Amino acid sequence: MTIKERLEQLRKLMKQSGVDAYIIPSADPHQSEYVAPRWKTRAWISGFNGSAGTVVITQKKAGLWTDGRYFLQAEEQLKGSTIQLFKAGLPETPDYKTWICGELKKGGSIGFDSSVMSINEVDDLKNTFAKKGLVVKPGKDLVDMIWEDRPAFPSGKAVLHPLKFAGMSRPDKFKAVRAKMAESDIDHHLFASLDDIAWLFNIRGDDVACNPVVMGFGLIGPKSVELFVQPGKFNAKDIAALVKDGVNVRNYNDIFKALSGIKKGKIFIDPARCSQSLLDAVDTKKVEVVKGMNMSQIMKAVKNPTEIEGMKQAHITDGVAMVKFLHWFDTNIGHELITEISASDVLEKFRKEGAGFMGLSFDTISGYGEHGAIIHYSATPESSIEIKPAGLYLIDSGGQYNSGTTDITRTVVAGKLTKKMIKDFTLVLKGHIAIATARFPQGFTAGTHLDALARTALWRNGQNYNHGTGHGVGAYLSVHEGPMGISPRWLETKLVPGMILSNEPGYYESGQYGIRIENLVLVEQIEETPWGKFLGFTDLTMCPIDIRAVDAGLMSAEEKKWLNDYHKKVFTTLSPYLNAAQKSWLKKMTVAI
Repeated sequence: MTIKERLEQLRKLMKQSGVDAYIIPSADPHQSEYVAPRWKTRAWISGFNGSAGTVVITQKKAGLWTDGRYFLQAEEQLKGSTIQLFKAGLPETPDYKTWICGELKKGGSIGFDSSVMSINEVDDLKNTFAKKGLVVKPGKDLVDMIWEDRPAFPSGKAVLHPLKFAGMSRPDKFKAVRAKMAESDIDHHLFASLDDIAWLFNIRGDDVACNPVVMGFGLIGPKSVELFVQPGKFNAKDIAALVKDGVNVRNYNDIFKALSGIKKGKIFIDPARCSQSLLDAVDTKKVEVVKGMNMSQIMKAVKNPTEIEGMKQAHITDGVAMVKFLHWFDTNIGHELITEISASDVLEKFRKEGAGFMGLSFDTISGYGEHGAIIHYSATPESSIEIKPAGLYLIDSGGQYNSGTTDITRTVVAGKLTKKMIKDFTLVLKGHIAIATARFPQGFTAGTHLDALARTALWRNGQNYNHGTGHGVGAYLSVHEGPMGISPRWLETKLVPGMILSNEPGYYESGQYGIRIENLVLVEQIEETPWGKFLGFTDLTMCPIDIRAVDAGLMSAEEKKWLNDYHKKVFTTLSPYLNAAQKSWLKKMTVAI
């Protein structure tokens, strides 16, 4: 079916179900950022395949809401679909709830699949629409009735994550969670987010591309720990190890029976990470529901010494692959045909040579020239263009290693640059260095307090970028990990030692080029003064920043010192792993400016 035909089929089902507007979010039953093909419902109904967005369909209209990372991509992919693009985050753009209120008459009803809509979102829908006399009708997945070739439930195998990488045993993690539960007299704690479950149970899988997670649910009770997964996920040996550690392994869909079987006490549920259908399974007349952020979130975010050491090793391995790739690129550009796809394929080949490589941490963003200005551009055989010896090439990529996760962006000089390209690159670099050298008090500072540091140099030139400056990163887990980050959007979570985040300011000249410079950084204590403990960042990423695009005249002495010191560390760390030609190239790319 075409997109238009899919919309018409859905509208017929909406009419039969008494639904005037139908909401399709980018979500699965676990509120995942990246979802398995089975739950790419929004992409199937709209044709827009970016990772974030919400579609709303009425009998006469349809709209897609997505953020600044995807404006250009969405405009292209929605052509001819009859779906209107709404650029979320812009002052003139109404959110989808406001738009629905303007489209429906009093008494109109709004439907959605309650198994993929979070509790928080449903509460917000009810509160918003009640004020307008509209009715919220949680229900079944209507798209499932017309999606004939819908992908099956993920069938990947799961494995145990060894203690030598996890750094903390399952029983110790259960004990730590129960200690937090006891503080509020909680009897049961439900877990639905896949990275929390992978961390808590020390398991890894491949049910979601680039994310080593297992589709499942977890439930910690007063004396029991239950893990709900599809039959056959683990081999008999791993099942035995889980049972030895006190885990009762049950079938995935048994979670609803387990929840309805709780008849007293308090159950703790994260309303941002659990779907409405899970809450609906709880007998709230007999069980008190306590809502809050998963107790594992901060535990997972603060890496233990074993995880930190593993992340450092992963970044050395990844840095070697990056340098081999950049040397290859610099040597061959202009001498052989290099496309956006062939370049990313070569980088993946170098990564595969690294010890402990388990796969990519996300689909590589390989954008030359104007494609670099599309923040989350994904090259296809149809869109991939030749990288010519001129201008800028942006490559944002990462690897999953059994000891850690990497995420790095480098903007590379492909050939002759304009003065504006060099200036813009330098302004982005100044923002990157501002974050890298930031010092801030513990207990007070969230990432939101730091975000402006990355933008100040651009702001002074009337420029900006439409994405956050940093996100948390897991240890051989999700490349985007909460709850911390660096963003203009308010974040409650304070930064503490052991957290790992990205530092990635950028600038994008639509239709011409994009610039982003990204390292992963570890939060560490720098000093303690009468004013308390002061924290800062230590770079984990080891890879040169292209000094050929830097205007040293725009940089302060302190900024130059940071870049020179960083490059000295990169050369010292990586050179033992390189051949003579690669080492000579790296020496040239890390000379002091």
